[in-house]
Amino acid sequence: MLKRLALSAALLAAVAGFARAEDVTDKLKTSAAEVLARPAADYVESRVEIKRGDATIVGTLTLPKGAEKPPVVLLLHGFTGSRDELPIEGTKEGVFSRTAHILAARGLASLRIDFTGSGESSGKWEDMTPQGEIVDALAAFDWLKTQTNIDPAKIHVLGWSLGGLVAAHVAAERPVVTATLWAPASNALYNFSHFLGSEAVEKAIASADPDAVIEIKLPWGATTKLKARFFQSLVTVDPVAAISHYSGPLLVIVGTKDTVVTPQPFAGESFLAYHDGPEGLMVLPTDHAFDAFTGPQTVDLMAAASLAFIEGK
Repeated sequence: MLKRLALSAALLAAVAGFARAEDVTDKLKTSAAEVLARPAADYVESRVEIKRGDATIVGTLTLPKGAEKPPVVLLLHGFTGSRDELPIEGTKEGVFSRTAHILAARGLASLRIDFTGSGESSGKWEDMTPQGEIVDALAAFDWLKTQTNIDPAKIHVLGWSLGGLVAAHVAAERPVVTATLWAPASNALYNFSHFLGSEAVEKAIASADPDAVIEIKLPWGATTKLKARFFQSLVTVDPVAAISHYSGPLLVIVGTKDTVVTPQPFAGESFLAYHDGPEGLMVLPTDHAFDAFTGPQTVDLMAAASLAFIEGK
């Protein structure tokens, strides 16, 4: 407990000195309303498979009907998620499938993928690491560069939570046009120590065998199993450092009720403090799941705001 409090205090002290990021919340709310008011066009979806060595990454490519070589957004899901993401109450869609449909209905294609070990992709969940997800995302980006039904010069990236960490690394390593991070993991070791308990994480890191399978309890009561390698890898990824190597437009959207990636909005601001380029911060009174358990309103707002940002509105 003392270690967790010390780390939290250190994080707060570090962000206290940051220049405050430009808050574009009101501007993007207005732009999002304009986006959602546009007539919605039809779209078509197809299942795709992307090879990465012996692995197979499964994704859904969503294309606006009748659009010739549209821009495309690479959507990267979060921890324990899959490409459609968390089901939204009152709909038959997940957070990312609904986002993809909102984008496509207004002219933007998207590719949402299952990271290896998740969803329909090959591999075992217990072998997952942030580094493996970064490699998956880079493979998906490179696949998009070869496609003739989208504009390979206009690839954007959007990631949620751990997918936001991955998106920051993709932006550092590939020529993405814009990067949008939804509640992104900013300090993986701290975030997972807070999320899963510092004692459990420290015990897993101390394991002498990186292939040891460790059962952990998730905050909502479920359990999952990951190898010690996952926990040991948390100290070797740094999305905030990665974003410092990206100078394109950056949007970070965070919720003040987020109890998973905390403290907010400071965790989100840390990305902007180290990013040198056009940027904005959108702060909403929402949780880490964007109120998906109560309905689609917040997700729709975030999807439309992200589209407006991508379009430069």
